[in-house]
Amino acid sequence: MRIEEVASTTKSQRVATHTHIKGLGLGEDGTAAVLAAGFVGQEQAREACGVVVDMIRAKKMAGRALMLAGAPGTGKTALALGIAQELGTKVPFCPMVASEVYSSEVKKTEVLMEHFRRAIGLRIKENKEVYEGEVTELTPEETEAPSGGQMQRTITHVVIGLRTVKGTKQLKLDPLIYDALQKEKVLPGDVIYIEANSGSVKRVGRCDAYATEFDLEVEEYVPLPKGDVHKKKAIVQDVTLHDLDAANAKPAGGQDIMAVMGQMMKPKKTEITDKLRQEINKVVNKYIDQGTAELVPGVLFIDEVHMLDLECFTYLNRALESALAPIVVFATNRGVTQVRGTDMMSPHGVPADLLDRLLIIRTLAYTKPEAVQILAIRAQVESINIDEEGLALLGDISERTSLRHAVQLLTPAATLADTNGRDHVSRSDLEEVSMLFRDAKHSARILAEQADKYIH
Repeated sequence: MRIEEVASTTKSQRVATHTHIKGLGLGEDGTAAVLAAGFVGQEQAREACGVVVDMIRAKKMAGRALMLAGAPGTGKTALALGIAQELGTKVPFCPMVASEVYSSEVKKTEVLMEHFRRAIGLRIKENKEVYEGEVTELTPEETEAPSGGQMQRTITHVVIGLRTVKGTKQLKLDPLIYDALQKEKVLPGDVIYIEANSGSVKRVGRCDAYATEFDLEVEEYVPLPKGDVHKKKAIVQDVTLHDLDAANAKPAGGQDIMAVMGQMMKPKKTEITDKLRQEINKVVNKYIDQGTAELVPGVLFIDEVHMLDLECFTYLNRALESALAPIVVFATNRGVTQVRGTDMMSPHGVPADLLDRLLIIRTLAYTKPEAVQILAIRAQVESINIDEEGLALLGDISERTSLRHAVQLLTPAATLADTNGRDHVSRSDLEEVSMLFRDAKHSARILAEQADKYIH
């Protein structure tokens, strides 16, 4: 298994709702500031998340689970993203919504295990010997040898000259490396990179000494490498266990017509077998024992966890106890409700045996002053100028309806102000927009009052 050939399968995701969250906003002593890193309020919940972050960094939280419980719009997803920001980019963070497990192509447990593996990182450290420099000479040495009754010329070795700022070196290379040089279309004057361990060749670009006066160039020009031709480089690569699974699960295509047709057709999502995962785990454990790799348990965030059913919860119980398990963070806004797939009632829609394994963090509803501060931050993020009167009215609207509804009124109000030729949002714009767009509570009241006019 070649680690350098493993491509990343990290999901690309943009969450516009929480772009203002830059961390948990904690001080050196772990206490939460009232307003910091895009967060307002929720001091207790943020401090609890800060303790969890410290445990994750100390690698004492692997295989444990955390639940963020609270009413809708109290910042549960924001807290999970705050944890991710605090941990940094080197620790894997894999967000998912519980309803993602329901697929017609793949089993529910397979989707869960895939996300578990995405949330476990492997930091591989390799010391590589490389030869790097500008090609000054490229001479294949040939000999004549009898083959099939005729004399044929075969390449015995290739002599290559490499130059850097510090000096030059002449190398005698295997003919297989000459094939790799030809595939990369290496010519004298090119800057190349040869790995001593594997013999792989990479053409970096053309040496900038050959750069011309043209406005447009096809070639990419690079400076002459510094240091010696022969270097030792420490290379650190971060991959996830799912990256390794996916790289080894793809079958190598044959040359027959069916294999070619199969590659051309859109590939279906296939399951990765337990046997393959066990083999990869053996290789990973061998790397860890040798000291060339380090396991980095990341965070798996499962939002709306009450959407999972009993089969998934049973599987989670087992998965949390495995040797390779990430930190799992659940979020739910449900109270005592039915566990999906059963007639059993349970807090948060989660079975009691799984609840026993969880640390639960409670989020509280925002007060009116906190809501006004959040709305001011959102307005700043969206580059909307809004006066104090407008913010006060939005605070009243958020108290009467919900914070989410008040945030959603910002952009329509800014569009209305722009239509009226103003660069700032006033109270009148917000009053007009709140009449145009109704919230869920108002809609429910209308449905109750005019029930006879709707189809049941």
